[in-house]
Amino acid sequence: MKRTVLLLTLAITTLTTMAQQKIIQTAGRDALGEFAPEFAHLNDDILFGEVWSRNDLLSLRDRSIVTVTALISQGITDTSLIHHLQNAKRNGITRTEIAEIITHAAFYAGWPKAWAAFRLAKEVWNDDTEAADDARAEFQREMIFPKGEPNTAYAQYFTGQSYLAPVSSEQVAVANVTFEPGCRNNWHIHEASQGGGQMLIGVAGRGWYQQEGKAAVEILPGTVIHIPAGVKHWHGAAADAWFAHLAFSVPGEDTKTVWLEPVTDEEYGRLE
Repeated sequence: MKRTVLLLTLAITTLTTMAQQKIIQTAGRDALGEFAPEFAHLNDDILFGEVWSRNDLLSLRDRSIVTVTALISQGITDTSLIHHLQNAKRNGITRTEIAEIITHAAFYAGWPKAWAAFRLAKEVWNDDTEAADDARAEFQREMIFPKGEPNTAYAQYFTGQSYLAPVSSEQVAVANVTFEPGCRNNWHIHEASQGGGQMLIGVAGRGWYQQEGKAAVEILPGTVIHIPAGVKHWHGAAADAWFAHLAFSVPGEDTKTVWLEPVTDEEYGRLE
């Protein structure tokens, strides 16, 4: 993991900048580009390209709540509402939350409108991944750092899917590492002739750290783990939870990470 962080060269200037997303929309041009090009422009470039993209002022999640509620209040339960319900799900609204949003709106927008909205919402949220989606959305609301990209360069040293986001490459190398439920890295050692080692700080979800020969330690947001050089260990997510920690590379001389065998299912299965 230490070597993973040291190889990163991109620094994140601000978390706010990383959090902002530019919405790309082509529905207007696809449907009306030739018939009503100005309307298509206003829909794709202004409504979505500018208004929806101002997520530094109002998050995409909040904009989805406002939009869904506005459509329900007008009795619009066609493909427009389906699209925005799907969008709300992508923006982190869980099944439990959409049910509460529609229930609350029913008292102001009307009971029949809520019934119609619930019929569509059930179709959007009713699939085999509902529980996983809810868990992921809850984790994303807790997370304050970017998840980053799939950690493909070091996938051979992980069981399951992990993600890596550089936080800083100056003074001390820092990265945010995200683990899907059940994901963990191999046993490994941070070697150094002087200094070295690693420090972990839990930032979201629930995970584990284990040093060879000792009981595993649960990592929650705010938990700090100090790992001296030369200590064989592993860390990763709990079996039923997403997990993220910051990884700090401790400066030292002749530092390197030695990757060892995977944590077996038997070893991992003994954790509670």
